[in-house]
Amino acid sequence: MTENDKYEIVIGLEVHAQLNTKTKIFAADETVYGAAPNTQISPITLGLPGVLPMLNKEVVEKAVKLGIALHCTITEENHFARKNYFYADLPKGYQISQDKAPVCTGGYVEIEVNNERKQISLTRIHMEEDAGKNNHELDEQYSLIDLNRAGVPLLEIVSEPDIRSSDEAYAYVTELRKLVRYLQICDGNMEEGSMRCDANVSVRLKGETAYRNRVEVKNMNSIRNVKRAIDNEVKRQIEIYEAGGTIDQETRGFNPADGSSFPLRSKENAHDYRYFPEPDLPPVVITQQTIAAIRAAMPQLPKELQEKFSGEYHLSAYDAHVLTDEREIALYFLELIQFSKNYKSAANWVINEVKSFVNENNISISAFNVKPAQLAEIIQLIDANIVSSSGAKNIFKSFAEGNAKSAVAIAEELNLVQSSDTDELSKWIETALAKYPDKVKEYKNGKKGNINLFMGEVMKLSRGTADPKVTTKLLEEKLNA
Repeated sequence: MTENDKYEIVIGLEVHAQLNTKTKIFAADETVYGAAPNTQISPITLGLPGVLPMLNKEVVEKAVKLGIALHCTITEENHFARKNYFYADLPKGYQISQDKAPVCTGGYVEIEVNNERKQISLTRIHMEEDAGKNNHELDEQYSLIDLNRAGVPLLEIVSEPDIRSSDEAYAYVTELRKLVRYLQICDGNMEEGSMRCDANVSVRLKGETAYRNRVEVKNMNSIRNVKRAIDNEVKRQIEIYEAGGTIDQETRGFNPADGSSFPLRSKENAHDYRYFPEPDLPPVVITQQTIAAIRAAMPQLPKELQEKFSGEYHLSAYDAHVLTDEREIALYFLELIQFSKNYKSAANWVINEVKSFVNENNISISAFNVKPAQLAEIIQLIDANIVSSSGAKNIFKSFAEGNAKSAVAIAEELNLVQSSDTDELSKWIETALAKYPDKVKEYKNGKKGNINLFMGEVMKLSRGTADPKVTTKLLEEKLNA
């Protein structure tokens, strides 16, 4: 038995999603990423005496959206609380958050790992403000503080300790990021800090029911690093237990350079924060009518679209999954099939050509030159046997380079229109067969696979313009005569 066979991994994740509102949660300051330090602040952000917070209504609406999507119970009467701790990047000395009355409770995230589906239960989703950002690297003597991020609205999504592997954690964060992007409430860019994940990790002997001390690992700036950090922490804890040691409950930072972690501080308990009700904000009441209106305006989510693509358009489960992996790709496909009813061909083009092009060129769909209507023209030319598949890719490339002509005009311009003229095809066939007399004899003696060689030669002579179906028929007639 290996050490890993002895232990069960227990993981709970806390994901902070930075909402894409134009202004902060309790102030009118802008929230533009990358602005010059300390240019998006105000007396409210700075926590100056006498200022009062005012709740951004859009934050509540986005929280309810996420709660509906994750099957949560929406809290009708919401309260805010002051979470007291003293960091240099927290001007007021406390963070306005939610304690006993979070906006969403319960719910789950459905993941799939190794073709098995699993529901990861949620504890809560609550609204809160972000802190500023410390920089310890720009100056040798001083730590610099940028308060632009202070007061930016966050939703903290807290899971139950239901995750049992780093692969499950990877799938969970991936699913959450996909969901917030579909809902258009957060851009999900972890490298920019707009989505952040803290992992609470512990291990216990298989069969144990009690939880052991957990370690919270912070500072992961990608989903891959979430997986790396968990794998590292699991290995570290097992080695300590196997050596007869114990695990201290603490917070550790993650070093992406080598995948290691390092101690930050001993783990705080809730009472260390000294929560108490925020006296400057009244309760926020979310009525059933409001919830119903938000639910009615919800966009189609990945799971719904996967079912639609598989059921209505008869695509494979794999195709449906890949097409819904990114919201922009799913919307592109939906627009494409307004112009082409060849759903399978449309799916193949989007998966193999469109996705590859935007990924290789690191562009968004909005910056992609080939519009769905143009791609539909290409599909129609293939279906009508006017151009070959290889010729169609040349048209696609021309569209991608910004050519505004029609697909037919490009095909004619590049001499890609397939020939079905039997006289012309016959001349190419005669030339191809004359080049390989021995292969012709082999074909007549039963080696029927040689027809692919002759087809290739005809395509070369015709520069890809020979109609494959007509050419194959003529070749077979000639060879079997």
